[in-house]
Amino acid sequence: MKSGHLFESTAPEPSRADAPLAERMRPRTFDELVGQQELLAPGRPLRGAIERDALQSIILWGPPGTGKTTIARLIATVTSAHFIAFSAVLSGIKDIRAVMAEAEAARRELGRRTILFVDEIHRFNKAQQDAFLPRVEAGDLVLIGATTENPSFEVNAALLSRSKVFVLQPLATEETAAILRRALDDAERGLGGAGIAADDDAIESIARHANGDARVALNLLELAATLASRPGAGATDHEIRDSETAGSDDATGAGRAAAAAERAGAGAPGTGRIDRALLSRAIQKRALLYDKSGEEHFNLISALHKSLRNSDPDAGVYWLARMLEAGEEPLYIARRLVRFASEDVGNADPNALTVAVAAKEAVHFIGMPEGNTALAQAVTYLATAPKSNAVYAAYNRAAADAHEQVAEPVPLHLRNAPTRLMKDEGYGRGYAYAHDDPDGVTGMDCLPPALAGRRYYRPTARGYEKEVARRLDAWRALKRAKGRPAPARTEET
Repeated sequence: MKSGHLFESTAPEPSRADAPLAERMRPRTFDELVGQQELLAPGRPLRGAIERDALQSIILWGPPGTGKTTIARLIATVTSAHFIAFSAVLSGIKDIRAVMAEAEAARRELGRRTILFVDEIHRFNKAQQDAFLPRVEAGDLVLIGATTENPSFEVNAALLSRSKVFVLQPLATEETAAILRRALDDAERGLGGAGIAADDDAIESIARHANGDARVALNLLELAATLASRPGAGATDHEIRDSETAGSDDATGAGRAAAAAERAGAGAPGTGRIDRALLSRAIQKRALLYDKSGEEHFNLISALHKSLRNSDPDAGVYWLARMLEAGEEPLYIARRLVRFASEDVGNADPNALTVAVAAKEAVHFIGMPEGNTALAQAVTYLATAPKSNAVYAAYNRAAADAHEQVAEPVPLHLRNAPTRLMKDEGYGRGYAYAHDDPDGVTGMDCLPPALAGRRYYRPTARGYEKEVARRLDAWRALKRAKGRPAPARTEET
């Protein structure tokens, strides 16, 4: 084939000596890969398919820094197929069509398939994703998609049905620490020749701070090593933050911050030690993994809601803090708490709704960060309140009947009669005014005849609803005694 074809180069270039540490330390073999052993340990199906060069289209789904791009590059080193990689951030439909044409030509002229790695495949729209389908279905192309977003929402159903999804987990703290120690010891690609040492507790702190992201951990180690090798060095806060916000394809943020620290420093390199004191200079406030419009947003609000339902105030406050510290809109949380107060507490503690609404008003009035305590107060109140979903269940039962049953007219005795004609037609006839009754309750039926006896609201024996249940039972007994008994409860409800 001519050199102009896209698939002439099938393997990634070796990392440059001046590349960021995270790029230089990228594993070159599966034996160097740390983590994801459920997928890639010897004998596992994905590892076996890769080593046999029998891979089918796959989607690698996981948080940043868990090895998606590394796995794709390792596949490139062992496959006999043409390997093409591009990023959805930088490529458009024209690039996709060119690659599809190349893949078809490779299969037709060379009898070889093409493996296409698409980083951040969720960035492609439906039309762009659909462009892959003909070549995937024809067998010309094996697609490897990498995404940090839930493929169920971000990848077209047709493409998803033709791919196997593999879920990559965040690295455990001990796994991240092992990667850091390897980088410190490696004289060829890492920091082994720089004379940098690190205390064990500093390594553990970096590993915890990275939150399962190997790239973040190595970026921070590189910055700390630069600070350690230059006594008195100091990068600006802005440049240090760059080291934590480097993207999946661009790990140069750490290099920029490290270079800034090196320019600012003085003294001979190779004499430093990374300890907790030095590390505190390099670590800024952690940027928590969060996407206010993505899956993590829904995962965290679900965790908060279910922790409150399970009467766990400690978990409730933790998930609240996770969301607020990551930048979630506080009024969104407040709205969810108002909903929870009715759905999961209800009349077991009628004051819960008042507390939730007050927290919403407090957040709106004083803003953030001061409003966080109002939300925390509401969270702890709701978590420790007695629980009942009787109100929620009552509405659902009533809504089902409203949709499924015949919409009977309002009974005449419940209708208002503001005109003579309406009175003559019987509107309001037979209405019993409850306040005229010594007991404050009458035997009058208020449901349509076909629904007589329905009991939508069934209070529990928890909290204030225990009193509500006792009161309803007493009223039903009074109605029976008045000679116009309340209809018996039907089996359907």
